[in-house]
Amino acid sequence: MSRFRAAAPAVATILVDDERTRVTRWDFEPGAETGHHVHGMAYIVVPVTGMHVRVEDASGTSERHVAAGAAYSRPSGVEHNIINASDQPMAFIEVEIK
Repeated sequence: MSRFRAAAPAVATILVDDERTRVTRWDFEPGAETGHHVHGMAYIVVPVTGMHVRVEDASGTSERHVAAGAAYSRPSGVEHNIINASDQPMAFIEVEIK
C-alpha cells in the first residue's frame, strides 16, 4: 500500500498460467495501486491504455508516462508499488517468464 494514503487495489485477472508463462491483465481505477510487491520472475509489461504511473520503490517515488502499446521488460527481483497517478482508468498486460 502506498505510504501516502490508503487506496483501492488494482484488479488482477490471470489470462494464462501454464508451464512457461503467467499472463495477467491489471486494471486500475484512478488512484488504485498494486501494493508493495517483489517480482519473482522476469516480466514484460504491455500497456493497454496510456499510463501515467507513480512508482514507489527503495529509491523513492517517481512518475512516468507510458504510451499504449509501448512494451518494456524488467528482471526478476524488482520491488515496488505501482499507482495510477491519473484521473482516468488504466490497464496493462504483464507477461511473467517462468
